[in-house]
Amino acid sequence: MGEHSGVFIIAELSANHNGSLETALETIRAAKRAGADAIKLQTYTADTLTIDCDKDDFIIKSGSIWDGKTFYELYQSAYTPWEWHKILFEVAWEEGLICFSSPFDKTAVDFLEELEVPAYKIASFEITDIPLIEYVASKGKPVILSTGIAEQADIELALDACHRMGNHDIALLKCTSSYPAPINEANMIMVKDFTERYGVISGLSDHTMGATVPIVATCFGAKIIEKHFILDRSIGGPDASFSMNEEEFTAMVKAVREAESAIGKVDYTLTEKQKKGKDFSRSLYVVKDIETGEVISEENVRSIRPGFGLHPEYLKGLIGRRFAYDVKKGSRMSFDFISKDIRN
Repeated sequence: MGEHSGVFIIAELSANHNGSLETALETIRAAKRAGADAIKLQTYTADTLTIDCDKDDFIIKSGSIWDGKTFYELYQSAYTPWEWHKILFEVAWEEGLICFSSPFDKTAVDFLEELEVPAYKIASFEITDIPLIEYVASKGKPVILSTGIAEQADIELALDACHRMGNHDIALLKCTSSYPAPINEANMIMVKDFTERYGVISGLSDHTMGATVPIVATCFGAKIIEKHFILDRSIGGPDASFSMNEEEFTAMVKAVREAESAIGKVDYTLTEKQKKGKDFSRSLYVVKDIETGEVISEENVRSIRPGFGLHPEYLKGLIGRRFAYDVKKGSRMSFDFISKDIRN
């Protein structure tokens, strides 16, 4: 990941194993087939995130797909068992994927350090957990911050936390913490603003449906795109409804790569193919048979296709001059045709 590298595409496993290690492993293999660069896990337990309590505060009622569950019930059903992590990392590496995770407390960071995780992701809802961010940043590895619930002050506090730990290898991902997220709330111009305002790598953690938002993010300079990935939404699970399957993810990767290619670079030189296209441009041609001494006019010299004659910019200066000799209709206009007699 870097300012001048291609878009780094992350397949988010999240809860899309639905409690099956085999499903998790096959999801990793499918992510590789779909063109992902990395697979990301989430490292927590229900007990490291919340407490088992059914008081009103602990019942989800945010207008999400999880309303009515307690926080503990959601995370108990969604977590990736820690004993799976080692084999998930191993299979990812075998497939040629980078594997890393989002830790949700210090014990998860310590656990991931034992697995030699190459980077860390701070989830949207953890961006206000400054002690966690400091601890993650202190490990000296790249830190990817998702900004789903962050106001500007929250982002700056998180960045400051990383900087205090001497860590400047930071990426900010624009995220809309809604599941699925409305496309009209994507606000992709923020991707460009993150880079300009904070001097960081910027990107997208996307919960919208489809590939439109990742393509727009790419056009605004995103260098990281993260999407939830699932083998088949019919297996169910907390994140299934807003996750991409292999076919959809493959199509998104193709679209992002094409968008990258289309963006190109600032360059006013023409390719050989573009130069050949100039055959179809306008240029000056003699359009009537001419006799020596005849005056050049708009009736006998015109700007027409093809583009092999003089540039049309010279037409105004040629009008009123005389031909030095006979010229056949269809000849490319040339300065050599013009009489050098100063009286003409």
